[in-house]
Amino acid sequence: MLINTLKRAAREAGLLMKSEMDSDFKIHNKEGINNLVTEVDHASEKLIMSIIAESFPDHFILSEEVGEIVMDSEYKWVIDPIDGTVNFANGIPICCVSIGVEYQGKMILGAIYNPFLEEFYFAEKSKGSTLNEKPIHVSRKEEVIKSCLVTGFPYTYLDEPNGPLEVFSKLIRKGVPVRRLGSAAMDLAWVAAGRFDGFYEHKLNAWDSAAGFILVEEAGGRVSDFNGDVYSPYQPHIVATNGLIHDELLKWVNGTI
Repeated sequence: MLINTLKRAAREAGLLMKSEMDSDFKIHNKEGINNLVTEVDHASEKLIMSIIAESFPDHFILSEEVGEIVMDSEYKWVIDPIDGTVNFANGIPICCVSIGVEYQGKMILGAIYNPFLEEFYFAEKSKGSTLNEKPIHVSRKEEVIKSCLVTGFPYTYLDEPNGPLEVFSKLIRKGVPVRRLGSAAMDLAWVAAGRFDGFYEHKLNAWDSAAGFILVEEAGGRVSDFNGDVYSPYQPHIVATNGLIHDELLKWVNGTI
């Protein structure tokens, strides 16, 4: 029932998002520049939470817009009702619903759904990752210089030493292709699918990466913080790769190359 609820919530919220893409929805700005939220974000979040509540009314929920709904439960749902809101608000179809499920503090399930591309990603701990129910695996590139990478830029501390712009500049000046899609969840899903060889970002929230990082791990990749330690979505730094380029990419990100 847990898996069915997760898949239903992601799918129905994604279809809602798709149906509203071209509508005249309201857009608001949260704290900071271009930190957008739309009424569709709220509608998607409400739908997801109502579906969860039907079967699991006592589960803990952490969602981007409402924050924490604290319950005495060993299960936690970590929800991004629209990952890539700026893309969505501008009619760019690189956005998705992202939902992860934790049990006893460990991520056990993840679902990412982009209804515009009709791509539904799913991962279950120790059982692999799928795209539209077919198994997916990370790439086999062995060197950063031969890799295709993806990243994102926060709206703060861009110019700090060895910050996002400096790392980006070093990589592209060496000829490494680095893309910027505007959706961390899609970035991670595409690493899991082998389209990108690696992803790094300096500042994410738990809802940005909860589903994506288990997708990468279950597809055979590696995910860590900037120190190379076991990844937790409750800290800001992430490096996710096919595993083969991981240690080298960490050196680029940390400024030791």
